[in-house]
Amino acid sequence: MNERLFATPVATPPAESLPPTQRTLEDLGAALHEVTFVVIDLETTGGSVNDCYITEVGAVKLKGGECLGTYQTLVDPGCAIPPEITVITGITQSMVTRAPRIESVLPSLVDFIGDAVVVGHNVRFDVSFVNAALARDQRPRLSNTTVDTLPLARRLIGPEVPNCRLGTLADRLRLSHTPTHRALDDALATGDLLHFLLERAGALGVTGLDDLVALPKMAGNAQAPKLRLTDKLPREPGVYLFKGRNGEVLYVGKASNLRSRVRSYFSTDQRRKIAQLLREFHHLDHHVCRNGLEAAVLEIRLIHEHLPRFNSQGTRSAKYPYIKLTLGERFPRLSVVRTVKDDGGLYLGPVSSTKRARRVIEAIETAVPIRRCTKASTKSCKGPACTPAQLGVAACPCSGFTTDDEYTRIVETLVEGITVRPSALLLPLEQRIGELAAEERYEEAADVRDRAEALSALLQRQRRYDRLRRAGHVRLRVGTAWAELDDGLLTACGAIGDTPSLLDLTQPEDAPIDVRVPLAAPTRSQADELLCIAQWLDKNASRVELDAVTGVLAEPLPRLRSFAPAKR
Repeated sequence: MNERLFATPVATPPAESLPPTQRTLEDLGAALHEVTFVVIDLETTGGSVNDCYITEVGAVKLKGGECLGTYQTLVDPGCAIPPEITVITGITQSMVTRAPRIESVLPSLVDFIGDAVVVGHNVRFDVSFVNAALARDQRPRLSNTTVDTLPLARRLIGPEVPNCRLGTLADRLRLSHTPTHRALDDALATGDLLHFLLERAGALGVTGLDDLVALPKMAGNAQAPKLRLTDKLPREPGVYLFKGRNGEVLYVGKASNLRSRVRSYFSTDQRRKIAQLLREFHHLDHHVCRNGLEAAVLEIRLIHEHLPRFNSQGTRSAKYPYIKLTLGERFPRLSVVRTVKDDGGLYLGPVSSTKRARRVIEAIETAVPIRRCTKASTKSCKGPACTPAQLGVAACPCSGFTTDDEYTRIVETLVEGITVRPSALLLPLEQRIGELAAEERYEEAADVRDRAEALSALLQRQRRYDRLRRAGHVRLRVGTAWAELDDGLLTACGAIGDTPSLLDLTQPEDAPIDVRVPLAAPTRSQADELLCIAQWLDKNASRVELDAVTGVLAEPLPRLRSFAPAKR
């Protein structure tokens, strides 16, 4: 691992060393301080958006704790106001007789809201009525981010009050405005409540809008005090490490937004693994990365280094097997091995498990009659023929009917199928599936299909490895960052304007790369990193700009077909 490639990790102090804090609005940080909120409240003829209508709209615009303006108007609902609604709101039929219809109000209301964050006490109710009116008037729905003070209040002060109705909260918290079931009064009271809740939320490390939106989902988490460990996490891409009391790495993950991702673990996700991780961790480390590629590679390298017990992917790479074609003996055969040796054999892999490796071997043995017995092929075969030879499904020399030349042609077909002509292996499997299906032997056909898919997927993965490794030195740009690959592995990253490492970017004068010559199998850790980089490049192909390639970064071989069952 190139230690100079990545930034020094930034550690967060342990939970025990963080004192509780109380923050004012000005201390909430630039993100929330600069957010414009529009608190909205509606009075309606009832609770159903399908057959009830708006009678009054009130809204107040807030930023940095200051009121930037208010909006208030009565609305003619176009129908009679039920008496029970008049009792609650005080809005009578005569009051709305000369009021504008909602179609006339919507343009100015939408303009007042603009791109601000919409806030309400049970904001879903108010937004649903506005959107219903917009839909009836054939206007676009509101797509603004919303913040609901009702679940926020339940999360932050629920145990301190009898209930979280707006009137109760205004009385108990002594808010400046009193709700009266009139739209503007209730909006002003909700604005006061929002400021109170922002102050409370600051003690839990809420400094940005993303924190505020996620906070209600963290209700009741027993590990909520540890949220203070995330206070200094940046909103940048990178890798984070959960560490235990003694400094052991429990979990490694990557994120496009470190702060948002780590805080999401404290949400309502109650999976046993997450709950146990939160109980055991006491420290947070993080590495800020320049882009997602650097973060993805650093994550897999740190997982290989520390083998965190809460990670599953990447921690079992030491057990990955390989598939070996024993070209170094007279009559080659296939086997599952744990180590790669310089013995003239052709190796495939690594493979995720021994079971999957054996399934791939079964697929190949179905397609070509490679020998299956384990007798040493350097000696004359004596005694009865092995069972596959007796059944005629394998050209084992022990049958006495296969010559050296005939067997050599079988091996050449197999090598060609693995390297440059996959149809040599996949076409016989496809034909076999068709034969079994025609005979209504569907379970056997499905079994052959699964073998074929395992083989096709392994060949596809092998191609992804080799495509990157044959590219030589690669320099690419993604947004404002650059990265360099050497034989498929990440060697350097930087920001545009930094000096990249010195690479010989002249075109090599060697003979063209022959894809028929297989490359040596990658190590297990190299394979994980190659796959990680290949997946990232595939996902971000439209954003990547290539500056230089000294080898060949292309796929010269025919497309591999998939045998995966169609999704229903």
